[in-house]
Amino acid sequence: MKGFVDKPSYIVELLEGGVTLDDVIDGHICEQALVEKSAFVVGDLGALMRQHVCWQSAVPRLQPYYPVKCNSSPAVIEVLASLGLGFICANKTEVSLVLENGVPPENIILSGVCKQLAHIKHAAKNNIQHLVCENEAELSKISRLHPGAKLLLQLTTEAHAAETSMAFGFSLKSCRHLLEAAKELGVQVVGVTFHIPSSCQDLQQAYTHALSDARVVFDMGVDLGFNMNILDIGGGFTGSEVQLKQVESAVRPLLDAYFPPLSGVQVLAQPGSFYVATAFSLAVNVIGKKVMNRHWDSLTQGVNNEDAEFLYYMNEGVYGPFSRKLLGNCIAAPSVRKHVLCAEEEVFPSSLWGPSLDQLDQVVERCLLPELSVGDWLCFPNMGVCGLEEFSCLSSSPQLPVYYTVSTCDWYDMQGAGVALDSAMKNFSMVRYSA
Repeated sequence: MKGFVDKPSYIVELLEGGVTLDDVIDGHICEQALVEKSAFVVGDLGALMRQHVCWQSAVPRLQPYYPVKCNSSPAVIEVLASLGLGFICANKTEVSLVLENGVPPENIILSGVCKQLAHIKHAAKNNIQHLVCENEAELSKISRLHPGAKLLLQLTTEAHAAETSMAFGFSLKSCRHLLEAAKELGVQVVGVTFHIPSSCQDLQQAYTHALSDARVVFDMGVDLGFNMNILDIGGGFTGSEVQLKQVESAVRPLLDAYFPPLSGVQVLAQPGSFYVATAFSLAVNVIGKKVMNRHWDSLTQGVNNEDAEFLYYMNEGVYGPFSRKLLGNCIAAPSVRKHVLCAEEEVFPSSLWGPSLDQLDQVVERCLLPELSVGDWLCFPNMGVCGLEEFSCLSSSPQLPVYYTVSTCDWYDMQGAGVALDSAMKNFSMVRYSA
């Protein structure tokens, strides 16, 4: 391996000579087998570039603003910043992280339903003008601490209200009062933001209601003398290209009708999961095993394998990197990374558990796996939707190693998009990883 840059903040392995991501995972499994067998994470930074290309191709009018809370990995922030994305920050820690990566203040939006006073002051100090506001109490705070702010009013939607028992955002009925209050306090209102969850079954209806309501708010704002020029249609992008095209099909004609390009309205969206979900994989070690519902066969004097069910315990669970399971999200079944794999192994019903012995610490309820042994490794894909603090502070290990990779093909594509080690990617050190 040959280093490119001295004293990096983190190292990126450049995959050459046909080396794949699976090769990298297997290589680090071999390394861990010689030490403590800790779980570890592998991040494919090339996936960020591929998703960016897909986004630009499918929804060119929607300017991507990445919500930092989705995954706060410094490497992710640096790559996305170099690709020119804007950022949605929920607190001053996230604001500082984004600013450190050279993102201009005008490309940052401070979100949050109830922002702490210190966070509003921090935004004002760093010339971050765009803030989200959803009620009069929040408006009053912002007018006192950041009178030069430019507000995006958080509009509630029927689809969002149906997903949560807590009401976020203002209703169309109360928007006139909120706009008038902002006018009286001398605070600028420049646009509207709303959110359609990815679980929404009828995208056409949801976006029709939301965008028509947003148009009404824009018209009210213009009547009161505000320069309404930003529309943020929020998140809800799963990472699937098919789902993205469904959103585009629902949104494009509505935008053409309510906010045509000649209107000068800047249309934003918040693709968090879309960018990072597929970029990270988590490798965990099997630390325990239990056999359930096995019946003794009196004829063969042996085990009836048809009745075998296995419970496997892993060295990480829902109180660590699988924490999104506690929020009702499903965890995809893993691939098996064993030292020796038979060509046609029999598979059995299996469940996967974390190490806490807590009944809530069930990562995968049921999947089909070959019979595993303690010490075997499992690799979970699509583990990018979380901050890396979840990979460390909450895990059973003090800190999980994170290995960043990029293929030579993806790296050339990134350079073609303007990503360069000597400018944007100042914290990267790249080493060659070849077969």
